[in-house]
Amino acid sequence: MNDIARDVDVVVIGAGQAGLSTAYHLTRAGVDHVVLDHAPRPGGAWQFRWPSLTYGRVHGMHALPGMELTGADPLRPSSEVVGEYFAAYEDHFGLRVRRPVDVSAVRDAGDGRLRVETSAGTWSARALVNATGTWDRPFWPRYPGQETFRGRQLHTANYPGPQEFAGARVIVVGGGTSAVQHLLEMSEVAERTVWVTRRPPVFHDGGFGEAEGRAAVALVDERVRRGLPPQSVVSVTGLPLNDAVRAGLASGVLDRRALFDRITPDGAVWADGGRVGADVILWATGFRAAVEHLAPLHLREPGGGIRVEGTRAVRDERIHLVGYGPSASTIGANRAGGAAVRELRRLLNRAAAATTAL
Repeated sequence: MNDIARDVDVVVIGAGQAGLSTAYHLTRAGVDHVVLDHAPRPGGAWQFRWPSLTYGRVHGMHALPGMELTGADPLRPSSEVVGEYFAAYEDHFGLRVRRPVDVSAVRDAGDGRLRVETSAGTWSARALVNATGTWDRPFWPRYPGQETFRGRQLHTANYPGPQEFAGARVIVVGGGTSAVQHLLEMSEVAERTVWVTRRPPVFHDGGFGEAEGRAAVALVDERVRRGLPPQSVVSVTGLPLNDAVRAGLASGVLDRRALFDRITPDGAVWADGGRVGADVILWATGFRAAVEHLAPLHLREPGGGIRVEGTRAVRDERIHLVGYGPSASTIGANRAGGAAVRELRRLLNRAAAATTAL
């Protein structure tokens, strides 16, 4: 591989909602940049969603800046609808995304610049926007006996849709919206489903307006400012109580059990002696931020997270994280992309002024 680094002002890693929003604002501002995406095609993490997650069932998809998503068939898979929308967006605004490109490491080059090492060569950048999201880091918790289970274990990241679980006994672990969606659709074909969560689920009825949204984001933001790993916005908003969820509660599909004590070769057991046989354990246990490639920069705090102010990493002002913590929602990613670019322009202008003064 040619190791001569290509110079650019800003490298954007990731071409999902956060990355495309940032690229849109960088393009409008006339900032020299490159967008690197490891996925094979446009669509961000949406392209990997299971086929039964139709666009009409998507929770909180917000349009990218400057181009609305209109006329989408609610019965089409969200992976297709959003993938086509992102592709059209890239084409319309001339966002030349390089893909597939895997970023292995970001290092301090020692000359004030950043060295971005990838499968397609190396870039030298003045600043970097990390917009890698969480899909590439599914969280698999560990429990006693897990390795002895003779059935199938899979994570939401690999969920193929309900058809593969016809006639199966399924334990779904996790308290988020994905777990609820999996349960509702698998219960129609499975022999039995059992829902297990660490904490009792909280459902919210009625509207979830701007004030409630701001309060939820503030809770996530407070953790990030303290240098703790971010929680998802959904973790503090609760689960929406819609007609399908009400039906699931009424039928017993969404009757929740406390977390089991251990896993056995043929199911799970509880401390009180309860036992459930299972053919499948589906871990709907969420994701973690995909930021391992930033490890050489030593951005993590003792609490395990990267402390940010707005989108800027406190330990290195050249690094912005968009789609991280409070900006992980689709509307949050849009706003954060614009805010990051405003700060980056000030950083680049200061650097240019310092160079001129020399």
